Amino acid sequence: MSTTITTLSELEAVYGEINKGSLLKETDRVVPEYGAFIEAAPFVALATRGPEGLDCSPRGDGPGFVRVRDEKTLLLPDRRGNNRIDSLRNIVRDPSVALLFLIPGIGETLRVNGRARISVEPTLLESFAIDGKAPKSVIAIMVEAVYFQCARAILRSELWNPQKHVARGSLPSAGQILAALSNNQVGGEAYDKELPERQRTTLY
Repeated sequence: MSTTITTLSELEAVYGEINKGSLLKETDRVVPEYGAFIEAAPFVALATRGPEGLDCSPRGDGPGFVRVRDEKTLLLPDRRGNNRIDSLRNIVRDPSVALLFLIPGIGETLRVNGRARISVEPTLLESFAIDGKAPKSVIAIMVEAVYFQCARAILRSELWNPQKHVARGSLPSAGQILAALSNNQVGGEAYDKELPERQRTTLY
């Protein structure tokens, strides 16, 4: 007997029936209860897909930085980054997106699936300006499904437990990684020393 699952029927036989609540919690719009989660979230992971494959990009700012324009539309400003624009390249070619919102201290996460487009409408960009600096674009997400994820993953990982925080020096630094991968062409100690100030002055 094979130990690799290759059909849906085999998969369903292993996991059994779907919990009724997991179906009832899904909506096709942002109801007020879910809107409250979005408005409190300072972090979201944005998943996209394109011809080269999948991408998942972290996005963060002050709570509510993802704006609920209406029950079927979310607006996500694309803040300053490294200009790889992997997520934006994918959206241009395939509008399917998924979002995962996290709120520090809260176990439940919020998942949103939908279709996105990229706007550079001047008034919209200016409405997201911080310190006089507007994003280069805003991602408009047309909501297709919204549901909360239970807290089990957060509880198991103890993600919000400060006693479990990892000391920065216990992992390779950005400069060390770049130096190793570039054969010391970029990165190194000087890179790490300058990075905090560079990040602080280029947040927006």
